[in-house]
Amino acid sequence: MNYLKFLLGNLNNTDVGLLIMRITFGGLMYLNHGHGKLLGGVDRWYGLGGALTNMIGLDFLRTFFGFMASLSESVFSLFIVAGLLTRISSSLLGFTMVIASLRHIFKGDFPEMAILYLIFCVLMLVAGPGKYSADSLYLKKFTS
Repeated sequence: MNYLKFLLGNLNNTDVGLLIMRITFGGLMYLNHGHGKLLGGVDRWYGLGGALTNMIGLDFLRTFFGFMASLSESVFSLFIVAGLLTRISSSLLGFTMVIASLRHIFKGDFPEMAILYLIFCVLMLVAGPGKYSADSLYLKKFTS
């Protein structure tokens, strides 16, 4: 009976939900997108950077922007999992997802995954990482 009450009860534990979302979305981003891009090297970064430089016309920054996209999808997604510098990491990853979405739209595709990751980043910006995070543990004096 207590088990059923637990499942059907009105649980108001937002911090656990934020932890689950951070681990799920951040982990999937790292495993499915970030790891390979970060280890892909300069040639891969040059190709990735074209998504932004083709829109803004700064072709000499192609490798830099590709590296930053790789960094946001790998290292900063792991920061999100840990809840470390979560809002900054979410901002960088969110910007990358905006560019990815625009690239898909310009190609005539629907950017379903990029939009889902963008919504997750917006959620992390609005709600923060929750109390089960490195931010909450180490950066209390800056966040309160």
